[in-house]
Amino acid sequence: MLVIAPTSPDPAAPDVVEGARVKRLPSLPLAGYTDLRVAVGPVAPVAALLAEFAPDVVHVASPFMLGWRAVQAAKQLGLPTVAIYQTDVPGYAARYGVRFLENWAWQRVENIHVAATRTLAPSTSAVSALRGHGIPRVHLWPRGVDAQRFHPRWRDDAFRWAAAPDGRRLIGYVGRLALEKQVEDLAALDGIPGTRLVIVGDGPQRAALQSALPDAHFTGFLGGTDLAAAVASFDLFVHPGELETFCQTIQEAMASGVPVVATGRGGPLDLVDSSRTGWLYTPGNLAELRGYVADLMGDDAKRAAFSAAAFTSVQGRSWSAVCEALVHHYDEAIAEHSLLPARS
Repeated sequence: MLVIAPTSPDPAAPDVVEGARVKRLPSLPLAGYTDLRVAVGPVAPVAALLAEFAPDVVHVASPFMLGWRAVQAAKQLGLPTVAIYQTDVPGYAARYGVRFLENWAWQRVENIHVAATRTLAPSTSAVSALRGHGIPRVHLWPRGVDAQRFHPRWRDDAFRWAAAPDGRRLIGYVGRLALEKQVEDLAALDGIPGTRLVIVGDGPQRAALQSALPDAHFTGFLGGTDLAAAVASFDLFVHPGELETFCQTIQEAMASGVPVVATGRGGPLDLVDSSRTGWLYTPGNLAELRGYVADLMGDDAKRAAFSAAAFTSVQGRSWSAVCEALVHHYDEAIAEHSLLPARS
């Protein structure tokens, strides 16, 4: 395996990961996220790396910039490609108020995925969106969850005390603090008796959100066991974002035995069984969001039943099973590529 990735700002970034060599291409930081790099440059360097390595298949992760170049390079070399759709870039453009870029972004997405041998999307909603834009050979490939790291046993009384010394129950959110996540919608939860909102994550909207949500507890970025302990310590998980192609944090909350209230759009539709593992509210209906949260936070027996159902619902979604499915997609893409007509 060869990984082609942007240069990293970390001088200690490895050249080998789990036995796979890493080749890096020049990059620039993304505005607002100095640690997130976007590779820049022509197709030729990517094609040269692929030609030297001579892979059987090219896995193109979340293609838009570097991924676009990889698909073009693979096409030049006659290599099959499996493109992973996981970010709703056109939706982000609309959310940030630059609608003139939305159509351009969809054109970019279409060009990349039409050229790919096979496209994998993480949810039925994402599959439908891509097919609706005329993209062929789209298959469902959902995500796994680490059920050892995310588990109810990591519930942490010290975390709960730090977040709410007065003993209030915790309503948690985990994710980037960015405009597309719609975290400001959680202001609708202010004043629900006996509760405190906990925001885990960081991003360009943090200062604005701290002003908009003055009673919330902000932890900043958490990872590893600290993140697992935080999620397991929630009494309820909320996610207001409407642009999720999957929403991995919902699975992690469920694996931690935490029921979920999320917007009824995109990836959450596949993950939350409304009225059993949580609630899905109508996108934009913040009164409904508040009502569902109040319903679960005010009924210990119902919340416990939803919690047990949420935990059970994600058991068996192991990363090993997901990766076995991915290898099967590789095999089929290699076989399909030999049957596809040459594409200009």
